[in-house]
Amino acid sequence: MAGKPISRRALLGAVALGGLGAPAILRAQTLPDYEAESSVRTARRNVMGFRNHDWRNHFDNLNKGAILCDTDSRALYYWSQDERTELVYPTSVPMSDDFTRRGYTHVTLKRFEPTWIPTPGMRERDPSLPEIVHPGPDNPLGTRAMNLSWQYYRIHGIDNPAKIGRRASNGCIGLMNPHVEYLYELVEIGTQVRII
Repeated sequence: MAGKPISRRALLGAVALGGLGAPAILRAQTLPDYEAESSVRTARRNVMGFRNHDWRNHFDNLNKGAILCDTDSRALYYWSQDERTELVYPTSVPMSDDFTRRGYTHVTLKRFEPTWIPTPGMRERDPSLPEIVHPGPDNPLGTRAMNLSWQYYRIHGIDNPAKIGRRASNGCIGLMNPHVEYLYELVEIGTQVRII
């Protein structure tokens, strides 16, 4: 029994419908498990992606510029001293409140192509960590790092883009490497930082 021929339109429609689920399936298979599913459901999500922050609600002035890291919306905001530059970037944030330090700090050191040395606490929690990771694609600090006045806390690049938008760090704020490279050029030693 001969069947009805399949039209090109029907074939393309079937392929398109089948392809709609593919990105979600691929994403589910390729993303590591950085945070519990319950944490993902409670994270703030909105159509615009980020909350709108005004620097005046967080800083007295813009001397040397200012950085706000919002751990709820998982975004970093930067305002230049002359107010001509305002940036908003998606970030990774600390894995839990135990790793999250909130308050005011400032940039104390800028590191180009940084070397990563796990903190004593990280090595205690995971003795399999390497003692040192030199610059390169597997470096958890990415291509740039800006040390904060709090010991072991940094704003830095990342080694895995899947971390962005997730609770994935041991206390630091992570940015995509192109974003941190651009920010690095604008930030000065002494740039004020607030983490909320």
